[in-house]
Amino acid sequence: MIGTQTTSLNDIHDPSSAAYKKARRKYFKSTRNRPPQVDADWTPFRAAEKKYKARFPPPDLSDVLDLAAGDPNRAEEVARGKWKGRADAVPHEEVLLRDVEGLEGRRRAYIFPGKPGLVLLPAYVSPAEQRRLIRWALSEQARHPNETNLDTHYVLPPDGLWNQYLRVRKGELEDVAILPRAALQNHVQPTQEPTEHANGGEPPGPRKLISNEPASPENFAKLATTPKPPAPPSPSLQPVPTSALVPRLRWANIGWYYHWGTKQYDFTRGPGEIAGVVREMCKDVVASVPWERVFCGNEGDEGMDWGPSGPDWTDWRETYEPDAGIVNFYQTKDTLMAHVDRSELSATSPLVSISLGCAAIFLIGGLTRDDPPTPILLRSGDVVVMSGPACRRAYHGVPRILEGTLPPHLEGVESSESAGDSDWEIYEEYLRGTRINVNVRQVFPKGFDPTVSLEREKGTE
Repeated sequence: MIGTQTTSLNDIHDPSSAAYKKARRKYFKSTRNRPPQVDADWTPFRAAEKKYKARFPPPDLSDVLDLAAGDPNRAEEVARGKWKGRADAVPHEEVLLRDVEGLEGRRRAYIFPGKPGLVLLPAYVSPAEQRRLIRWALSEQARHPNETNLDTHYVLPPDGLWNQYLRVRKGELEDVAILPRAALQNHVQPTQEPTEHANGGEPPGPRKLISNEPASPENFAKLATTPKPPAPPSPSLQPVPTSALVPRLRWANIGWYYHWGTKQYDFTRGPGEIAGVVREMCKDVVASVPWERVFCGNEGDEGMDWGPSGPDWTDWRETYEPDAGIVNFYQTKDTLMAHVDRSELSATSPLVSISLGCAAIFLIGGLTRDDPPTPILLRSGDVVVMSGPACRRAYHGVPRILEGTLPPHLEGVESSESAGDSDWEIYEEYLRGTRINVNVRQVFPKGFDPTVSLEREKGTE
């Protein structure tokens, strides 16, 4: 059973609470010998990461854009966890989304004059759709044939780790141990000292940074033929009960397989599938945005490098086709540091990001870490779109998952189910300490045929 805290998650804001005092002790212990000028060389993005990542004192969110704070319909949601930004913290403009016929509707989105291409659609995903996506992410996507971070290191159940966990919780199955892959491959017993890493078996210490070459139609053949050997399983892992392995799930692949060792797509493994529920929602998002408002006027697309074919936003309603992505499963102490998504050949088409579960601080900067990032508080059901030359390949990250922010509409039995038939309480328990992010993008630009490109490359050899 996934552990729950007996102390209120809200206590971190109460100076008299045990949680606050514990965080203060850890802070003083960790900073006792810190050099006084340790932050002198931090970039603006790194400084922002440190600010919001800090456990003590709890960061002030008064400079964080939180559109839910100005929405009376989300008042109860905003009160959760005592984490609250301001609806006027960052300059933004309201636009009306288009309906299925391309006409202005009543739903609203927000654009940012200083970051053309960034679009925020608050509460775009309905509560019922949020539950559907959460079930899909855990029960349908995080299983064979889709790769997860755990597959390299463990022999996972054929029907998926989460589905086996559901059976364990319902009393239909013992909490059986999941075996390490290395132990079976080598026909040896695991070592006596377990090495338990939150991501399922990566070595201790900082991750090795890989600076991948930005993908483009011009270098596609070279990137596609770069060797992408499978990562070796950790040799030091112990068998782990199903219930203990679930919190270590960190990601599940969508569509084209992403090779983490090279930060490139492995096109030899085929395109994979994009679930209809995700594909249609992302296409609806892109079709509903009035792109002429995003890229015309203010800073617009003047001076932007759209590539040799020029601006393509006028065609996105017809040409946008999501074919790759990832489902991220963040626990409350996890972070996603500043990075750029540049493995896709399509360098400007929309990246659609859907937030589910606990809220988070999202930072989006510019084309370097020296550009000060914009902080946005994303809540369950919010959608972010990154597009265009100034935003699609901008540095971004998630320095903080906000504790205790599961919205009330994700609690309790669904109205269409009886209390005795629903397993939602198991999902709810997991979500209390989790943020799920569905992040989808388009790999190939309009009119690009990867087969022709590879054949042409072979002809020149």
